Parts: sequence; C-alpha cells; structure tokens
Amino acid sequence: MTISQTPAVKVLKGLGYNQLPSEEAERMRGNLYNVLLKDVLEQKLRELNDYEYKGITHSFSEGNIQQAIRDLDESLTDGLVKTNEKIYESIMLGRSYTENLSDGSRKSFSIQYIDWENINKNVFHIVEEFSVERQDGKDTIRPDIVLFVNGIPFAVIECKRASISMEQGISQMIRNQGKDYAPHLFKFVQLVMSTNKNETKYATCNTPKKFWSVWKEQDVNWLQNQLNQVVSDRIPTVQDKNIISLFHPERLLDTTRYFLLFDKDVKKVARYQQFFAIKEIIKTIEQRDENGNRQSGVIWHTQGSGKSLTMVMLAKYILSELWEYSPKVVVVTDRVELDKQIHKTFNHSRLKASRASTGKHLINLINDNNADVVTTLVHKFDTASKKQDPIESKDIFILVDESHRTQYGELNIKMKKVFPNASYLGFTGTPLMKKEKNTMIRFGKLIHQYTIADGVADKAILPLLYEGRMVEQTVNQKAIDNRLEMITRHLNDEQKDQVMKKWSKFERIASSDQRLKTIAFDINNHFLDNYKTQGSNFKAMLATNSKIEAIRYLEAFEELEDLNCAVVVSPPDQREGHEAVDVASKDKIQQFWKRMMDRYGDADKYEDAIKDEFVNGDDIDILIVVDKLLTGFDAPKASVLYIDKPMKEHTLLQAIARVNRLYEGKDYGVIIDYRGLLEKLDDAMEMYSGSGLENFDPNDLKGAIHDVVEIVGKIRQHHSDLWQIFSPIKNKKDTEEYEVLLEDKKLRDDFYDVLSKFGRNVAIALESEQIYNSIGQEELNKYKRDLKFFQELRKSVKLRYSDTIDHKEYEAKMQKLMDQYISSEDMMQITNPVDILDRDRFEEEMDRLGSKRAKADAIRTRLTKSINEKYEENPAYYKKFSERIQQALDEYKEKRINEAEYWQRMNKMKEEYRQGASEDNYPSNIKGNGNAQAFYGVTKDTFNEINEKKTSYDLVGELALDMDGIIREHTKVDWHDNTDVHNRIEQALDDLVYEFADKQGIELDFDQIDKLIEQIKTVALRRY
Repeated sequence: MTISQTPAVKVLKGLGYNQLPSEEAERMRGNLYNVLLKDVLEQKLRELNDYEYKGITHSFSEGNIQQAIRDLDESLTDGLVKTNEKIYESIMLGRSYTENLSDGSRKSFSIQYIDWENINKNVFHIVEEFSVERQDGKDTIRPDIVLFVNGIPFAVIECKRASISMEQGISQMIRNQGKDYAPHLFKFVQLVMSTNKNETKYATCNTPKKFWSVWKEQDVNWLQNQLNQVVSDRIPTVQDKNIISLFHPERLLDTTRYFLLFDKDVKKVARYQQFFAIKEIIKTIEQRDENGNRQSGVIWHTQGSGKSLTMVMLAKYILSELWEYSPKVVVVTDRVELDKQIHKTFNHSRLKASRASTGKHLINLINDNNADVVTTLVHKFDTASKKQDPIESKDIFILVDESHRTQYGELNIKMKKVFPNASYLGFTGTPLMKKEKNTMIRFGKLIHQYTIADGVADKAILPLLYEGRMVEQTVNQKAIDNRLEMITRHLNDEQKDQVMKKWSKFERIASSDQRLKTIAFDINNHFLDNYKTQGSNFKAMLATNSKIEAIRYLEAFEELEDLNCAVVVSPPDQREGHEAVDVASKDKIQQFWKRMMDRYGDADKYEDAIKDEFVNGDDIDILIVVDKLLTGFDAPKASVLYIDKPMKEHTLLQAIARVNRLYEGKDYGVIIDYRGLLEKLDDAMEMYSGSGLENFDPNDLKGAIHDVVEIVGKIRQHHSDLWQIFSPIKNKKDTEEYEVLLEDKKLRDDFYDVLSKFGRNVAIALESEQIYNSIGQEELNKYKRDLKFFQELRKSVKLRYSDTIDHKEYEAKMQKLMDQYISSEDMMQITNPVDILDRDRFEEEMDRLGSKRAKADAIRTRLTKSINEKYEENPAYYKKFSERIQQALDEYKEKRINEAEYWQRMNKMKEEYRQGASEDNYPSNIKGNGNAQAFYGVTKDTFNEINEKKTSYDLVGELALDMDGIIREHTKVDWHDNTDVHNRIEQALDDLVYEFADKQGIELDFDQIDKLIEQIKTVALRRY
C-alpha cells in the first residue's frame, strides 16, 4: 500500500463510502473475473424497485431481478467504449421487464439501477487492491482503489508514492483498459484518477494520456466545509481536495448524470471549467426579472477549451433538469462551417438536433415540438422576424456562439422580436475588447470565464510562440539576398548549394511576384527543415490575403516540388471585386474553381474532402486559406501558422488559436508572421501592441502569445539541468564513467526526460531567426555540440541497459534536427533494442559498445528482457536462468569476479539461452515435445515445493503428456477469450491432477492444485 493510498481511503470513508475487505468482495463476485458485487446489487435492486398495479404495490419477481443483473453485464463484442455506452444508458434509464400480474395479464415495468433523485438511497463502497483476472487469463491486474455505487464499479483510483510521477499511474490505467487486460472492469467505469498526493489527474473510460485533466475546485466554501469534516488532523493535500471534488457521492452521481457524453466513438468527461460554467449558468437562468423572464449573460471560454461540448452539456442539463417547463434550446452561429460543426457535435453526442436550412424552416422547427435542439445561422432570423409572431415562452434558451461579433448587433434585435422572453447566453472564445465590455449589457452579466492563461496552465491548450519575419511589400535584390542568407544560416557549403539551386527556379520572376515567391521559398524551407519528418504528421496553415494570392502560393509550392499543399477558398464571386482587377487573375481563380468542381462535384464536398484529409490523413502538408477555416476549425496536427495577411483584434486571436490544440509531440503552436502585425510583444509588461491588441484588457490577454526569444531561458535551464545530472563525474572526457553512472534507472529516466526537453527547445532555437540574432552563433554551437554528445550517450545507454523509451513523437523530430543542423557523421538511427535471439544484429550492436562491462550489461539486460517476455512459456526453465544472471551480477558488484569474468559468464549464458532447453534435462517420454516439457517443469517445481521426491520423473512426464492432450483437445480458434473453454480445461485438469496425486499417494491440498492448474493454464495460453 502506498503513502497516498491510506489517506485516500480515509477521505473516501469520511465521505460516506463503506470499505469492503477484498476477501468479502471476492466472495460476492464469485470469481476474480466477475467485477460486480452481486449481493449488493441484488439487494439494492429489490430495495429501489417495485411497481404498482390496481393500487397495490408489488415487488419484482426473482427471475427479473437476476435478469437485470445479467443484462447490465454487457458482453464486449462491440469494443470497450460502445459497451460502456450501452451500460451507461442502462444505468441512466433503467431497463424494462415483463411481470405476470395477479389477474393473469402481463405488463412491462422499469427497473432502475441507481436512484438519481435520492442520493442517500444508494450505497457506496470502496475495495482496495481489487484483483481482476485478465482477459487473456495470463495473470491479474490489481487497481489500488475501486469505488462502487450499488455494487457497480463506478470509478478506479491509482495511487503512487509522492516520489513517483502520477503519469506512471495514467500509463498503468490506460494499459489496464487494453483488450488483453481488464476491459470487463472498465466497461462499467465512469471516472478514473491517477494521484501521487501532490498532483492528480482524472479522465473517463478510454481517455488518451494527453486528455487527462487537472481539477481546480471553484466552489471554495463547499470544499472547505467538506475538508473540515474529513481531514481534520493534518494539512490537506491536492489529493484530498480532488478526491472530495470528484468522488463525493453527490458529485460522482452529478458528473455521471450530466457531465459525461459520447462524442462519436469517444467518451468525454467535463473539465472543471465546463462543470462550473454550467453550474453558474443554471444559477443565472434560475433568477428571473420583474417580468418573470430568466436572466441572460456571457461565457468567455478561450478557444480550444471545449466550448462546443460545454454547449452540448448545457443543453443536456437544461433539457433534463427543467423538463417540466418543456424547454427548447436554440444554438445560433454566424458562419456556415460553425453551424455545421455544432450541429454535428450535438448529433454525435446523441442529442437530437435539427439544423434550420432556411428562415421558414427555422420557424417550422421553432413551432414543432419534436426538436429538442435547433441550430441555425443568425441571418435566418431576418426572415423569421418578418413572418413569425413573437413566441412568448420564457423557457427558450438561445445559445449564441462567438457572440462578440458586430453582426449580432442588429440581428440581436430581430432575435428578440421572435423570442422576446428567452434567456440569451452568449459564448465567446476570444476575450472581450474594452469597448465591448460595455455592450455586453445586451446579454447580461459575465457568467463565467476561462482565460488563455488558465488554458495554458492546465495544459488544455498549448502556448503559442510568435516570430515576426517582416517582408516588405516591394522586394529588391538586396532583400532577397538577405533572406537567402538567413535561410541558409546553419548549413554547410554543400547544403547551401542545394538551396541556391532550388532558388534558381525563381530567379527570373517578375518584380510583382518577387515578394510572394520569396516568402513561399522561406516557408518551404522552414517547414521542410523543421516539421516534415517521417511519421510525425505535423502540418501547417498559411493565411493569405486573397483567393488569387492563395492560388499563386499553391503554384509556387508546386514549382518547388517538396511539399503537398491544398487551398480552401469560398466560391468565386463573378465580380471578384478589388482583389482581382486584372482579367488574368480573375481567369486563374475561375479555372482553379472549375478544376475543384470537376474533381469534387460541389463546394461542400470540395471543402469537406480537403478538411478531412488535412485533419485525418497524411497527404497534405500545408493548407492555404483566406478567411474560411481561420475560425472554428480544429486540426490538432497543425503546428505552424504562417501569416501573410493583415488581421487584427478578434480575427487575429481566432486565427492564431488554430495551432494551439494538443497533439502528440507538439510542445507549442508556432506563429510566423510575414506582415509585421505585432509591433511589441512584452509578456512582462503584459502589453501587446499592434493589430488592435492594445484594445483588449491586458489581463485578458495574459499568456496569449510568447515571444520566441523566451525559449532561450528554457534552453539554458535544461542545459544546466543536464550537466547537473553528471556533476559526480570526475573525468568529463570518459564516456564509460557517464554510462556507469546511468546504471541507476531513476537517474536514466531523468536524463532521457531532460534531454528530450533540451532537444525540443534547441530545435525551436535553430528554426528561429530571432533567437539566432539574439544569442549568436557561438552559444548555439555550444548547445549543438552538447546535444550531439548527449544524443550519442543516450543511444549507448539505451543499448547497454536495453531500454525501450516511449518518446516516439520525439524520435523523428530529433533525428531531423540531428540530420539537418548538427554534423551527423556516424550517426545511427535510434531504434528499439534488438532481440538477443537475433544473432547477427545483436552482435552488430555489441560491436558498438566499448568496455567489456558495457557488453556484459547489455547481454544481461537483454537476456532479462527476453526472459520476462517468454517466462510464462516455460516458468521452471526461465526461473533458473534468472537466478544465474542475478548471481553473476551480485558477484561482480561485490567484486568477487572481475570485469572480464563477468563478461565471460554473460556470454556463456547468452549462448546457452540461444540453444534452448537441453533435452537431457527431461525424461525420455517427453523428448521433442516442448509443450509437455513446459508442463513438466511447472509440475516438478510444485512437487519439489512440498518435498515430494518419490514420484519418478517418467511418471511426471506421463502426467505432462496427459496435460498436453487435454489442452489440445479443448483449444480451438479464439479459445484465449472463451471462458467456457477455460472452465472445461480447468475441470479436466482438476480431475487429472487429483487422480494422479491420489494414485501416487502425493498430499496436495486444493490450494496447491488450483495454483498448479493456474500455472498450466498460463503456460498454455502462451504456447497454443
């Protein structure tokens, strides 16, 4: 039990959970595979449910109670999330069962699993060290704490020591949900938490690591009251607070009921800002003015923090909680893409939403009581306000997206004409400008806010790095030369020649095109050198000023032949106005549009296909846009936004947020601005000037954009942290000393982690011109030298200690960095350790290692790794090997053998291991039968444990052959997951072992027989 587990249990008990000893829980479950506490569930189903017929109350039949338990335990045939959703629906809505009535008729009534209205009528349990048999039958998993409501597992908590990262608990939790582990536990689970006393994160079923969230309690008084009751004898920790916030019985049921949703095939749980925003909105709409109308207001949640899902959860809450008022929710946006996206989000989350196609359709939907949620474009109120009498209901809720925009001014009056008494809730993703704060009156008060700084601090969005690369509107040869010099600043002569050859394609361009081609060339090289890596999938967007410029950029990239680019623009206006006065431009736009229509059919299909490929595919590197997709478009892979377009205020803040979404291996979003939009970026002064940003309140913009030069501080910090790890080293030139120091696993993990951060920040420094100009070549060279040294060291220790590092996203980018900027003679790709049984490749690896000790360490760690993987195939055989390896290591550490002998021993064991188990160690009747030999080893070990020596080896060999026969007889396709087959095998083995022991006069008790059968089954699962 860890130091964080005991206080966690104490807090939960203080909140009203009853602790069940794990033996008692096991008895209720029937076996380790079942996870429902059946006795508890059965009792609660009887207590909570009855039905009334002809004025008399009846209990449900025994058969229906048992059927309700069986029905809840859905099979996993549709996968974890779909099964979890089916179970969630049963828990939420109950299930119907037919009862035979006293007058001979039959009628259906509902059985509920949870009493949602009266929380105290439910029973809450916790079980520690909750062992669950794995799906593959190989072993068990053992979550630290499982929380039950009415005998149903609702939550799982993984507790770690304060010195161990809580991230480890997250990895464990994710692994345990995998198909070979315990999805049959997690199919019931609503919330999961990983904690180490000082930090916690929570998620729901099947949440990827990067979406686990922190919880920050905003109902401070409530939390303090709870803490006073349950943590009175010590200073409360983050863990105490978060356990109360998430698992207080009221909170757990409230979250399950209203703050979980299924978005397509993904289960999502509210982040704390969504939870408290909805709570505040509910408080606001429950207040009424003198006319009985509900209050209105504004919610500012920064872009990327889940605004659309907040709207969905709010609608779900309103429709459920206020159902007696027959509420209606209308979601209003001002862009076709946003309307499409929000409509899709609602339908993915299983809420029935109808999208108004015209003003007339909007009127029909409003008057039709079938649609719970209506989504519409704001301008449809133009028609509606003329043709529709005012709808007087006070229970209509208008959710207005991006409510700061000016077009809402006049149309707001028209909305009010149609819905004079509705509650208007404005949502915005950008902060309100100073002058807008006064006009917010039309919506009411500011109900809730979640700022840019909040989002970055919670790691819900990424920080943005800004770099200005101003290119004047008219470009002369000197300006082009300067830019080429900057592009090639880190390259050797040969690489420079290659770049100049590429540039020669643009050499004879017309002066009007020079600026655009120069920028295209700069972008091409920047993306190619820094982001286009194998397997990383990073992408970029380029915001241009007009359709013709977008198409010219596309042609420039096509000429360079390095990147795949695509353009998304709106259909050309026949006039095309000021942006294409000359006929050639106009024709170019029309031709491009015709090509797109011939290929895709219509405007919607064209846009959807390119968006889908950019978001989900691998083909498009850079997406070129004008206005479309600069708002409300989510593409997590987009890491860089290149800007060649004047933008200001909200438009600029919305555009840059395209690259702030989380994605594996992405530390920042990068903004590269060719227009010089921002004159001054000073975080310390909290002042942003240029592009109208000075019109915002400085506090609201805190942390919005960081100057790329800030990275220098991080590089210096990580650089000094790296050398700090190696401070005990006397001879800084002796790499063997570094490698021996890193034998300590914890130190090695720290090294890998700090090096990863250092490398990623050096990569940003090398792609940035401003950093190059601010710290100079000499300092950069020092970092490049040290990065190369530590990268080489990382590879050596990775080989030596057989580490597999989970830095996939980092490897490709790092390799790119090394190839591109750091001399890479003799650089080898970093790969996972080669299997020791792969003779040639393993020997090749050994040649790269220096000392005999390094080679012996590599053989030892690789042998251990291979044995761990194969252990269950033949436990007795591999156990002996493990013991011999440990003995050699102990003798070397105690200096009883020297380095050469240590290496010789390891080498000898490696050769024996490759040859496999010697046939001489087995009775003649099982020679050549590897399966029987494995069963023989396990059985013989069991007999040795009870000092049973008199049974001849040949007889144990016969027994092993019989075991082999039973397994062969029962195994078939997919038998690994078939519990019926497992049960039949267990029964047959039980009979066989029992008869053998009886016949030979061996005293085996039932526990020993069970243990032997379990081991035989585990071996069988690996071998057959």
